[in-house]
Amino acid sequence: MDFASSDGATGAAPRSTTSAKIVVAGGFGVGKTTFVGAVSEINPLRTEAVMTSASAGIDDLTHTGDKTTTTVAMDFGRITLDQDLILYLFGTPGQDRFWFMWDDLVRGAIGAVVLVDTRRLADCFPAVDYFENSGLPFVVALNGFDGHQPYNPEEVREALQIGPDTPIITTDARHRADAKSALITLVEHALMARLK
Repeated sequence: MDFASSDGATGAAPRSTTSAKIVVAGGFGVGKTTFVGAVSEINPLRTEAVMTSASAGIDDLTHTGDKTTTTVAMDFGRITLDQDLILYLFGTPGQDRFWFMWDDLVRGAIGAVVLVDTRRLADCFPAVDYFENSGLPFVVALNGFDGHQPYNPEEVREALQIGPDTPIITTDARHRADAKSALITLVEHALMARLK
């Protein structure tokens, strides 16, 4: 990925625009669709379906009791971080029955944001394992529910056994500024990983 561009001064070469693909992943009901929708500058594409009785006993609604829809393919959004950097966001489905799509969704991505609900920490293990095994740079974003974070980033780092090079941040998937900050952290992390 080349982030070099001209200074935009009169007579200089026009600035080139770089685009990058980012994946937003995590467990069921962790806030991926909300995250993409909060930060996207376009009306996001959502592939949500109404949850039916067929998912009873399969999808744990313990902490997401008011959830009535679920992503069955992906979410898609776009955000311009700088006049020469556009990010395309792809939100993954959270349930394991849809994981067969992950390889296609991740192909070509520079990195991933793994959203985590610390009330259900085990739900993020598959996403963390996937990105660790693939070697794709990722950040862990602790999504605060009900306005609080029950655990701090270092407690989560220890619980997930994630090394010090992987950023762990707090966020609120409902707020554009928080989601944008998470994306900036990921882009910086992905750039540093490429320089190593």
